[in-house]
Amino acid sequence: MIIRKSPAEIEAMKEAGRVSAKVLREVGAQVRPGVSTLELDELAEALIRAEGGVPAFKGYGGFPGSICASVNEQIVHGIPSRSVVLKEGDIISIDTGAIVDGWVGDNAWTYAVGKISPEKKRLLDVTERCMWAGLDAARPGNRLGDIGHAVQSVAEEAGYGVVREYVGHGIGRDMHEDPNVPNFGRKHTGVKLEAGMVLAIEPMINLGTYKTRQMPDGWLVCTRDGLPSAHFEKTVAITEDGPVILTTEEGHRRPV
Repeated sequence: MIIRKSPAEIEAMKEAGRVSAKVLREVGAQVRPGVSTLELDELAEALIRAEGGVPAFKGYGGFPGSICASVNEQIVHGIPSRSVVLKEGDIISIDTGAIVDGWVGDNAWTYAVGKISPEKKRLLDVTERCMWAGLDAARPGNRLGDIGHAVQSVAEEAGYGVVREYVGHGIGRDMHEDPNVPNFGRKHTGVKLEAGMVLAIEPMINLGTYKTRQMPDGWLVCTRDGLPSAHFEKTVAITEDGPVILTTEEGHRRPV
């Protein structure tokens, strides 16, 4: 069941979005060689709580962290660890969110650790463009397939693989609500998008094959071929005036 939000509820969700965006930005600013993913996780939790929020991920389904920290070939759901220490040339996807006044914000970004290869830099640039293309398609009258098609078109034109098994989602009082939001699809197909729907759009794009493998811990997902993956995500409200990004901060805006 898709839960449409009123304009007042969308307005209320903006605080959870602001906190989530601020935390992601500030944690991302600490990404550098020699930092462990657990240190980044501890910083995220402290920042969320300092803003009056609760980490949305911690304890969710038993997940132990406040962020998902996924390095290089790791696509999503990497558990923060003191033993995972970033090194020059890595890329790291940080996915985090905050609950504020019962509403959830969810966002992700992939960061360069020091100087990265041109190959990885292009992957990050293209995946970010995939996200913006998906966000721009989140308009009343379009359909879910239009979002997926927008993402897929950018990725596959660049020669990259689009992850199938893991998708975006509706969001509101719960982190995962209907509908699922695939990053692939055909135009003009699927659920019709209507004002009041709030979605987390999150392309996961692989340098090589789209195929994945689940790791033994039951959380971490990696690329099947061991090549790098990138992940970008924002929470967006569909309104009569077009998409409104909720995981954003004043002074750090970027238009769709």
